[in-house]
Amino acid sequence: MPENSGTTGRTPETHVIDFRAAEQLLDARDPRGAVKLLDRVIDAHPENTAARLLRARAFFAAAQLRPAELEFTIVLEREPDNAFAHFALARTYERQGRADQARRHFRLAAALDPKPQYLKAARFEE
Repeated sequence: MPENSGTTGRTPETHVIDFRAAEQLLDARDPRGAVKLLDRVIDAHPENTAARLLRARAFFAAAQLRPAELEFTIVLEREPDNAFAHFALARTYERQGRADQARRHFRLAAALDPKPQYLKAARFEE
């Protein structure tokens, strides 16, 4: 293990530990703590879609809707068939009062993965 504990001494293993700790913080309802850990992971690995999705969830849980929207959008640019990301982006739009955009992503989520929760939110019967 490097002597320097700053960002230059961080290793891929350290980033995995940070990611797992961020998951635990989010589960423990500390989204801001999760974001802090994930910022370091994403700074080192901006291509890491799983870290971006987790950070988006943390932003959403912290009611930081604009950053959540941006992260969910990045995830969907990389993984357009990610039903959960569509659903979560729709919830973000819904909380922002952007019903038309929310409906579109709810429907995309349901089309990609017909989970009951996604189908109910899609409101195809309307």
